[in-house]
Amino acid sequence: MAHAHAHSHSVKRYSGLMDWLTTVDHKKIGILYLIAGGLFFGIGGIEAILIRLQLIKPMNDLVSAQVFNELITMHGTTMIFLGVMPVIFALMNAVVPLQIGARDVAFPFLNSLGFWTFLFGGLLLNLSWIMGGAPDAGWTSYTPLSTTEYSSTHGVDFYTIGLQIAGLGTLIGGINFLATIITMRAPGMSFMRMPMFTWTSFITSAMILFAFPAITVGLVLLSFDRLLGANFFDVAAGGSPVLWQHIFWIFGHPEVYILILPAFGIISEVIPTFSRKRLFGYSSMVFATILIAFLGFMVWAHHMFTTGLGPVANALFAIATMLIAVPTGIKIFNWLFTMWGGQIRFTSANLFAIGFVPTFVMGGVTGVMLASAPADFQFHDTYFVVAHFHYVIVGGLVFGLFSGLHYWWPKMFGRMLNEPLGKWTFWTFAIGFHLTFFVQHFLGLLGMQRRIVSYLPNQNFDTLNFISTIGAILMGVGVLLFLANVVVTARKPSGVANDPWEDGRTLEWSIPSPPPEYNFKQIPLVRGLDAFWKEKMAGNKEMTPSEPLGPIHMPSPSILPFVMSLGLFIAGLGFMFSTEEFSNSFMSLIFNKYIVMIVGLVITFAAMIARSVFDDHGYHIETEELEGEGKA
Repeated sequence: MAHAHAHSHSVKRYSGLMDWLTTVDHKKIGILYLIAGGLFFGIGGIEAILIRLQLIKPMNDLVSAQVFNELITMHGTTMIFLGVMPVIFALMNAVVPLQIGARDVAFPFLNSLGFWTFLFGGLLLNLSWIMGGAPDAGWTSYTPLSTTEYSSTHGVDFYTIGLQIAGLGTLIGGINFLATIITMRAPGMSFMRMPMFTWTSFITSAMILFAFPAITVGLVLLSFDRLLGANFFDVAAGGSPVLWQHIFWIFGHPEVYILILPAFGIISEVIPTFSRKRLFGYSSMVFATILIAFLGFMVWAHHMFTTGLGPVANALFAIATMLIAVPTGIKIFNWLFTMWGGQIRFTSANLFAIGFVPTFVMGGVTGVMLASAPADFQFHDTYFVVAHFHYVIVGGLVFGLFSGLHYWWPKMFGRMLNEPLGKWTFWTFAIGFHLTFFVQHFLGLLGMQRRIVSYLPNQNFDTLNFISTIGAILMGVGVLLFLANVVVTARKPSGVANDPWEDGRTLEWSIPSPPPEYNFKQIPLVRGLDAFWKEKMAGNKEMTPSEPLGPIHMPSPSILPFVMSLGLFIAGLGFMFSTEEFSNSFMSLIFNKYIVMIVGLVITFAAMIARSVFDDHGYHIETEELEGEGKA
């Protein structure tokens, strides 16, 4: 009866903007993540260029010290939480369900909710620029700098509330992908047959599940300190500023592995495809990834060597940190051995993937240097650290993301990116990157500190800073070239082959580009690692289906995730300004009496109740429709 009931529903088909606001299709949500990530990445990039222009010469006064503090804080926060995270989620959404042979994620509604909470959190944080000052306590927001005593504007409140809302979206996304990968793999796809990108997405999601609650707790405590007069971090009242560092970094260090593991996965897909060889040492790759994730939670205090934890703690954390280099090294050699003896094609995707390897190794080497506690007393808070983490995050993660975007673009949009433009993107971005950050190692060793707005001449800083700024501008040019490539490509007609690279190894290359909304007409049967390659080698043009053709159940679109997130956004603003002294009596009434906050929460909870009370049965795509599409 329920089946017949589901049939009787007419499908709510939206078009235009409403389609994007209500979609629960993982492929469209992936595109939304990509657009949002691109927007924030652009904002973060502009902030970076302003920082570099301020430091181009000694005693420069392009921006004030206060604005400079806001720029470095917002650059770090925007890039890490709002720039690269959503691009990772974009690729996870677009690719993971296709790689495991699923029709969507486990919870399509939650997928949409995760995106909209992330977006509204990110918008709230960036509103700070026009609402009385951005956060200015550094992206790590160390107390007491981030307390009301030293940061009296609402900047840090935007940071705490905005990141809590955005972090909620990330957490929802992580749980969703865990459930999807555990429960929705196609018949025959055991864990040790999953593509490497799916593996790294899976492990990343597990890390998100354990890491994000820690930062949420920290942000709640800091919000309470600032807005409700608590004293978790106030020494005079018995609090501890070092507590914030522990809470922040027990999230913060796993976070950098949350960022880099998907990039490892992308590289492990791109290099085998363009070497026409299977990945060398697949099982060692999987176990190395698991080990990295496990150790990633045990090294957080290496960010705090100079805090005064004592020699025992420093020694233990130094050893744990050096241990992480071992599984990472295993991966490097696996990539090199995959290329060795392969028929390598230097496409733009593969250039970024190959460029990733030595650049990431350089970042890793300085990481091991920083892991030595006595040496870290010299390196700490200098540009050496800045150079190190940009080598792993930009030279590692961003190279990986560019590689993945060039590789999966035809699958996401049905159009191939322009190859010559892609190669220009690679060379300008890569050369600009090394120019910017290679010299910063030496600036750090010469004693130039992080987060300083200007420096005196004749300290040997001048030339190196100049070179660094030129490099940053060149990186900007590289990003603009990529955007130009996207625009040029978007004007071409859609429609490329199922497997445009001709050497695709995994399931996503066995279906049309871009995929139909149900992904797989019939769920495929997986017969080994690199399932599609295995079928090709057996002489088959497509996957063997594991089921007969039948009606496909699809989830209905819903505006509720958007409404819930909007409610949280309003409630966050209301809470933030609850202690503000307004000159306008109406404003002080609605904010100081928590009316705005309550209205926001009412909107969110009303949407939740609506979701609980009204059953959404979804709809079916009938067999006749599927057969019709097959003939066309």
